[in-house]
Amino acid sequence: MSILPFDDRDGVIWYNGEMVNWRDANFHVLSHALHYGSCVFEGQRAYGGEIFKLNQHSERLIKSGEILGMEVPYTAEELNAAADAVVKANGLVDAYVRPVAWRGAEMMGVATKGTQINVAVAAWEWPSYFAEEAKQKGLRLEFAKWRRPAPDTAPTQSKAAGLYMIASLCKDAATENGFDDALMLDYRGQVAEATGANIFFLKDGELHTPTPDCFLDGITRQTAIELAEKRGIKVNARKIMPEELGDFEQAFITGTAVEVTPLSQIGEYTFKVGDVCMNMVRDYDDLVNNRQV
Repeated sequence: MSILPFDDRDGVIWYNGEMVNWRDANFHVLSHALHYGSCVFEGQRAYGGEIFKLNQHSERLIKSGEILGMEVPYTAEELNAAADAVVKANGLVDAYVRPVAWRGAEMMGVATKGTQINVAVAAWEWPSYFAEEAKQKGLRLEFAKWRRPAPDTAPTQSKAAGLYMIASLCKDAATENGFDDALMLDYRGQVAEATGANIFFLKDGELHTPTPDCFLDGITRQTAIELAEKRGIKVNARKIMPEELGDFEQAFITGTAVEVTPLSQIGEYTFKVGDVCMNMVRDYDDLVNNRQV
């Protein structure tokens, strides 16, 4: 399937308070964000024209900026309105939405004083992150080379663009090796997350998920916990060591892009795509599409 490049599409993007032509939504090559990673973003999904948990995403964008010392110059309500307007202006129903805030080109150097905070919101039609066949069979993950950093070495609770460099390295290596994605450990050698999604495991009727103390407590992760508990499934957030993976029966990842997707393999460990996984997939799909759960 041919994919249009993201700088050459029809449509409009909300850019610093105005709708601009998609191809004109540019910034200077000497922008601080490009050189020093002073950028935060969100990933949102619209289902039936409505963005799922929009306000939580807008609030997290603002919080991510605060962690990096960036004051996003719009309220959550204004960001909500911008996201809704972009979806509508582009005639989208089911879409991916990307708000992003970054430091401009007013200053060049490590210091940030004097730089302007820019904000844009784009939206586009986007199919499932993984092929439906792969989701039904369960994704295959390899163990990543790179690890999630300690919270005293990087702003790990911010959805900061720079933190995804190691995720890209891990994702690229995994696909080159014939896998769908990679499982990242943290700085202690504990199970952390996939390259862009949180992870859950099933054992003896209970779910286990790593404590998000050095990576994001994803909005979809929180939703999955709520859905599991609604089914009466206990969820244990705890330290998980990689050698425990052989004890788990089922596994799945969660995220705005991946939604809820089962796993069949991580390295040498294999998992069944069972009833609990598929119930979570269906429950999430029903919830985001406003069907009763």
